[in-house]
Amino acid sequence: MRREYNQWVANQTLEDYALRFTAKTARRWSSLRVANTALGAISFLALEAIGGTITLSCGFTNAVAAILAVGLLIFVTGLPISYYAAKYGVDIDLLTRGAGFGYIGSTVTSLIYASFTFIFFAIEAVIMSMALEKCFGVPLAIGYVVSALVVIPLVTHGITFISRFQLWTQPVWVVLHVLPFVFIAAYSADSFQGWTGFVGRSERGAAGCDLVLFGAAASVVLSLIAQIGEQVDFLRFLPPERSGNRLGRWTALLSAGPGWIVLGTLKLLAGSFLAYLAHEHGVSLDNAAQPTEMYAVAFQYMIPSPGAAAALAGVFVVVSQLKINVTNSYAGSIAWSNFFS
Repeated sequence: MRREYNQWVANQTLEDYALRFTAKTARRWSSLRVANTALGAISFLALEAIGGTITLSCGFTNAVAAILAVGLLIFVTGLPISYYAAKYGVDIDLLTRGAGFGYIGSTVTSLIYASFTFIFFAIEAVIMSMALEKCFGVPLAIGYVVSALVVIPLVTHGITFISRFQLWTQPVWVVLHVLPFVFIAAYSADSFQGWTGFVGRSERGAAGCDLVLFGAAASVVLSLIAQIGEQVDFLRFLPPERSGNRLGRWTALLSAGPGWIVLGTLKLLAGSFLAYLAHEHGVSLDNAAQPTEMYAVAFQYMIPSPGAAAALAGVFVVVSQLKINVTNSYAGSIAWSNFFS
């Protein structure tokens, strides 16, 4: 029994240096592979939901201004964090401890970060559950359980399996994400013009740029600033910088580190547009910001059958939510372990 126990514990793929410095021997993946794994985390449809929500509430002008302003702020704050985490192979806990926060300060930071992953895990699971209910008739209560538990076996082997999972699902996710917009641009280009003139449900939005509405929208988008912690949990596996890999490593570092918000901004804007489009197709303002409703409308431009479009939207939502929740679960488990230890 002792021999079997020791063999099981000795398997480093079950731990991935979660609670200590990431050794150079563990940083064996290519820069491209690590970047692809980190970028898989931006699949989360909460971005579209946030972009849609603030647009419906504050109007196009205020929502887009807030998205661009906060996006720039997130990029600037994420750059040094990503650089030092990748250079020294440390996560947020060790990074904050070494930056002068101290032992207690890094513990508090881990608690804040762990709470972020916990909340967003729940939000993404809810989005997936609503898709299972709308598109496949799965009762909501059962959907909650399935959406949460199905992630656990996907993260037990850490980045070893997560990197493969993100690699396998990335082509499907990219194609399903881009195609609806291609068809919308081809068959309903005037929708984009209507989107730019959308004022939202607030009377203040009709006046264009409003400081109060801008601040309200920006405060919502700022909730995403802690996402850099999840990017760092993968960036710490970037191979050490050498003369032959400098360009590829920096490209991976910038794109998958602070650069996540560049693609994230595009997804926020996509959600802003799709929420407007869903509302124009008869979806109520209360439901137009739900990703399942958004993409059910968007996929109808590709597939005339509403049932088939809804089923395809359901597949897209499930793939997207699994891609992000393996990250939330992995990063969250590290953060909670750091806090309790």
